[in-house]
Amino acid sequence: MKVKEVAELVGISVRTLHHYNEIGLLIPDETTDAGYRIYSDENLETLQQILFFRELGFPLKKIKEIIDSPSFNQQEALEMQHKMLLKKKRRLDQMIGTIEKTIQHAKGEIQMTNQEKFEGFDFSHNPYEQEAREKWGDQAVDEANKIAKNMTAFDQEKFNEVFRNLAAIRHLSPDSKEVQEKIREWYHFLNNMGNYSLEAFKGLGQMYVDDERFTQNIDQFGEGLAKFMCTAMGIYAEKNQK
Repeated sequence: MKVKEVAELVGISVRTLHHYNEIGLLIPDETTDAGYRIYSDENLETLQQILFFRELGFPLKKIKEIIDSPSFNQQEALEMQHKMLLKKKRRLDQMIGTIEKTIQHAKGEIQMTNQEKFEGFDFSHNPYEQEAREKWGDQAVDEANKIAKNMTAFDQEKFNEVFRNLAAIRHLSPDSKEVQEKIREWYHFLNNMGNYSLEAFKGLGQMYVDDERFTQNIDQFGEGLAKFMCTAMGIYAEKNQK
């Protein structure tokens, strides 16, 4: 099948298929002398796998890693996707029920408890967590999760104070004495709340620039602060390794 035919069959754009080809995610098995890309049945099976993963929220980079892995097994992948989609369906069914009850509640037809108003919501699973663990290591992610879970209003203000102080000196070199002193304080402050090795501390700094959620939260104290802290934390870790 040609690109346009596949796009019409599946319901995605030709541009999307071209993009998948460009990043090496889905390369057509054949190309005619006229330059037309021809997709085989095996290509369509791979495309189905890709779209299942996309429906489950997997980023394209991760999908490519999974499919390109020598250990990839299509049958096992389908069974895993089936289980994950069923779990997603059950949660969506519960949320639909919550919405329907809320509509009735708003009309005065029924009364809902506060607990019933939030049935179906589940924020316990972070879809980016596995990718974060692969990039930055288990310790950096575990400590970040523990700190976030146990954060108090006082702790949050201390965090904000650190960010404000570092934002005020981000015009200096990250390896300057003044900056490194503030980063040392940051390292010890984090270790009073958790247990960061120097390697995990460096990994945390990398999270500040690789994860846009960290970047946005930190850069609200000063544009470019996340990148500045990442560099400074990396320098501190390297200088203090035994």
